[in-house]
Amino acid sequence: MTRIEQLEGLMAREPDDAFLNFGLAIELAKLERFDESVSRFDRVLEIDPNYIAAHHHKALTLVAKGDVAAAKQELERGVQAAGACGEMHAKSEMSELLDSL
Repeated sequence: MTRIEQLEGLMAREPDDAFLNFGLAIELAKLERFDESVSRFDRVLEIDPNYIAAHHHKALTLVAKGDVAAAKQELERGVQAAGACGEMHAKSEMSELLDSL
């Protein structure tokens, strides 16, 4: 059984678990299933708008997909969200990535 299958099995019982959705998004990105990954990161942020890592990894996925403009927009949202949550390390990391694009 693949990690994706394992996560999907767990999510069948807990579809609103942000951590499981995040894990699935990461696994999809690793397989270059970028559109599915981005959609799953969106789901994470729908479930928990303060899941700051989802902004960062969604942006990385968008860069890998070749959509730098969308990645920049996501990073801007992530920087704002991280600042509002007091997540200064995450804010700094996303700001640095944004500056590098």
